[in-house]
Amino acid sequence: MTSPVFRTNENRPTATKPNFVQWLGYVAGRRLPPSMQDWVKNDLVGKGAVPRHLLRSMIPFLPIFVGFLVLFPGALWLRGSMVLLSVLLAMFYTVAFMELNRARRLQLHGLPADLQSDRKRAALDDERARYEKLHLRDR
Repeated sequence: MTSPVFRTNENRPTATKPNFVQWLGYVAGRRLPPSMQDWVKNDLVGKGAVPRHLLRSMIPFLPIFVGFLVLFPGALWLRGSMVLLSVLLAMFYTVAFMELNRARRLQLHGLPADLQSDRKRAALDDERARYEKLHLRDR
């Protein structure tokens, strides 16, 4: 009896961007493959990271929003108000825990938790230089 031949994926290029199923797993908190680390870095600290985070964080709440709109009795304006209130509450907590969630996602993918965008790093360096110029000039 011969053993089956297993082929490796050596010739197959590695994906650098998640497909829809991988992206849904990423939204739910799963880790993406290491080949997508650059995509994760850009998603979490690149340009437009905050709006992406806000939209990504609303995805798990969609069934609740739809349930409020479809399953509850009452006038449409009342059910719409329930959804609006739910969206505002979800947004509030999303914004409140954005930095913690970003740091956790960065660590999950093997990146430093305190990683910041180039623009934010430049602004912090500029602020530090202004502080040192103002308060540490006599040292």
